Amino acid sequence: MASLRFRLRILLVAFLAIMLLSIVGFMVVEHLPFLDALYFTIVTVGTVGYGDIHPVTAAGKALAILIIVMGVGTFLGVIATATETMLNRRELQARLEKLNVVIGAFYSEVGTALLRTFTNASPNPDAFCSDLIVSNSWTDADFARVRGKLSAFDYKVEIGRVDLRALREFLLQRRGFMVNLLENPTLPEHEAFTSLLWSVFHLAEELSYRDNPAALPDSDLAHLAHDMKRAYAFLGVQWLDYMKHLKEAYPYLFSLAMRMNPFDKDASPVVQ
Repeated sequence: MASLRFRLRILLVAFLAIMLLSIVGFMVVEHLPFLDALYFTIVTVGTVGYGDIHPVTAAGKALAILIIVMGVGTFLGVIATATETMLNRRELQARLEKLNVVIGAFYSEVGTALLRTFTNASPNPDAFCSDLIVSNSWTDADFARVRGKLSAFDYKVEIGRVDLRALREFLLQRRGFMVNLLENPTLPEHEAFTSLLWSVFHLAEELSYRDNPAALPDSDLAHLAHDMKRAYAFLGVQWLDYMKHLKEAYPYLFSLAMRMNPFDKDASPVVQ
């Protein structure tokens, strides 16, 4: 996709340069005013044929031949590349839409519970959570404002408030599910979610090697707390992006996600 955009920029620059050269050239060799020179250029590049006016000098005819050879090819290249870019963007959007289904499955099975666990172990959860009570009245500006706060938040986890044995069992039970998600061929196209998934899978792997989490030294607990902080940071930002997507595309899913908000201590699936 990036290479297509680069190619399109190059072709556009070349096309505009040829157009400018043609206009100036016709003004000089054919002694035409700007508007007639522009008309000559458009007609030549468009290969629609000349009407009441046409090049009369040898230099003008030579310039017209040069513009036809260079300009028409460049113009067709711009059209072809722009069309390919548009089609690729549509295909990418379709693939990302399918990935949103994967993201939803992840939060249903793993992400929401992890967010609730880490938020409960946050040093000051109330200050953090008050901005995350998403509602139907939220606008794009609200999501952007809160996303900025999330990006700057210190996702510290007080590991002493985390039940490591329960977290270990929870993640090990869902390890196969996460492996299946990692095998999704379209996953690399969503780099942020890929990083999130790897961070959670790494935490699961770290915990899987510790048979007795209650007997870990402080140095190892600090290491695990850092792994949790990394996963927590990815989980929070991606959750907000997913909520924004649900609000725009799937109001009924958004309704349930609001009621199950992991940052709301009074969250309940029951419609009040």
